[in-house]
Amino acid sequence: MNKHIGILTAGGDSPGLNAAIRGIGKSAIRSQEMDIIGFRDGFRGLMENRIMRLDLQVLSSILTLGGTILGTSRDKPHKMPVGNETVDMTDVICDNYYRNNLDALICLGGGGTQKNAYRLALRGLNILTLPKTIDNDVANTDVTFGFHTAMEIATEAIDRLHSTAHSHHRIIVVEVMGHNAGWLALGAGIASGADVILIPEIPYDPIEVAKAIRKRQQRGNNFSIVVVAEGALSQVDHNTYVELKEKRRQSKEKKDKELKKDLDVKLEKFKSHQSKNTVRLSQELEEMTGLESRLTILGHLQRGGTPSAADRILATRLGSSCVQYIKEGVSGAMIAVKGQGTEAIPLEKVVGQRSVVPLDHSWLMSARRVGTCLGD
Repeated sequence: MNKHIGILTAGGDSPGLNAAIRGIGKSAIRSQEMDIIGFRDGFRGLMENRIMRLDLQVLSSILTLGGTILGTSRDKPHKMPVGNETVDMTDVICDNYYRNNLDALICLGGGGTQKNAYRLALRGLNILTLPKTIDNDVANTDVTFGFHTAMEIATEAIDRLHSTAHSHHRIIVVEVMGHNAGWLALGAGIASGADVILIPEIPYDPIEVAKAIRKRQQRGNNFSIVVVAEGALSQVDHNTYVELKEKRRQSKEKKDKELKKDLDVKLEKFKSHQSKNTVRLSQELEEMTGLESRLTILGHLQRGGTPSAADRILATRLGSSCVQYIKEGVSGAMIAVKGQGTEAIPLEKVVGQRSVVPLDHSWLMSARRVGTCLGD
């Protein structure tokens, strides 16, 4: 009997999702051993049993498409908004898994999706995941699909901003995505020749950034490009954040619910304040250097559009490999990129972790050697 395989895409959209769906679907169908269905809009579609049949006709034209033909959402199985309430819909999801006679469910997503998939695996469902995110911060894989395309888009945008920065003798501050990891800002910054790159892994001092820009002025360069990851923090803000997180951890250990609730509110306020961080930095640099400063936030531009050739190949590799792992009876694992091959990494080794830029990484060393300011 044919195996029945389900696919869903969850979390933020990312270039390469359709290429991965195609890689899974075509490999499964051509093996003549598997039937494929997709669930619309992530875990919510699985909960509502909204199905899309994935046959060769549907799959034939999606390789180059951005986004995801299945749709996506950030809904979590155990915290699903239903009406005015948030309800644990895990039991309903498990029922729909069995109702569709699924032999395996493949979840495509980032860190949050890996956690939600792991919860379903603990309930006895056969789960496999693929690592997707433009932030490249999923643990235990060399790279995630979507990252390469986003880095190319960010690099091209920064390249275009060079001319206006040079023409008007301005500081151009460019905010790119990356809440917790600086891969995207670092890669695009190096590739575009940015003068300053600020990432979450290295708390920065605005005074040091201003000094680097003034040194460029003294050498006759009356413009600078500053690339900032959205999660980059000044040293002062970083210390505040670490202190709040530690207090919250202690309150959780002591089971002090009131204190934990109060600290949760403070952390939310801090995050709201953090969202204005790049605006504040741009203003500070203008005041400290005397140069006009302009801020550009690339935002969702980085996630849209046609995936790069590298991401199409990577997503196809992962999708087709996933089918082979299903044939071998593997479950409860993420299919990770390891060199030129793949490896099934148990989900418990993925969840609760994050891939961040090591402080001795070759990209950072290269940036320092060519004189790029990293804010420290």
